[in-house]
Amino acid sequence: MAGIILYQSKYGATKRYAGWLSEETGFDCVETKKAKIESVRQYDTIILGGGIYASGIAGLSFLKKHMKELQGKRILVFCAGASPYDENAFAQIIAHNMKDSLAGIPCFYCRGAWDMNHMNIVDRNLCRMLRKAVMKKAPNDYEIWEKALMEAGDKTCDWTDKSYLVPIVDAVR
Repeated sequence: MAGIILYQSKYGATKRYAGWLSEETGFDCVETKKAKIESVRQYDTIILGGGIYASGIAGLSFLKKHMKELQGKRILVFCAGASPYDENAFAQIIAHNMKDSLAGIPCFYCRGAWDMNHMNIVDRNLCRMLRKAVMKKAPNDYEIWEKALMEAGDKTCDWTDKSYLVPIVDAVR
């Protein structure tokens, strides 16, 4: 069975997961920006990975644009985010992203990384403003992502772990 992993990664965690998945499955691995639908539709299995930014999964636009051409293909999606896995938060990500033509596509979560020093100025400023807003709340009232945001602060954190890929590899097999 031939497969391809498409990924869109802003800061590297999703790219790392895509590379690990490629090693594990033997599937080709291509950045969504370089992917051509003529090539992608030749594969039986398509896995799309994208980082989570402002509750959106990067790279999903490729699938949305080409769902008609990908009819009958096995499609899976994974996303990478800085927060620890939380069932309710992940359900919101799925509800926000996996709708219309993407509804019902299996989606998986992998914890990513955090490095304010490598963020672009816009993302860095957004994160700082978000932290200031969260600071106004009592720590006991923090949601899981808010707690993670406050704990990470300006530190460099890497939570990537191959074990997050086990359910994806199982789903492929």
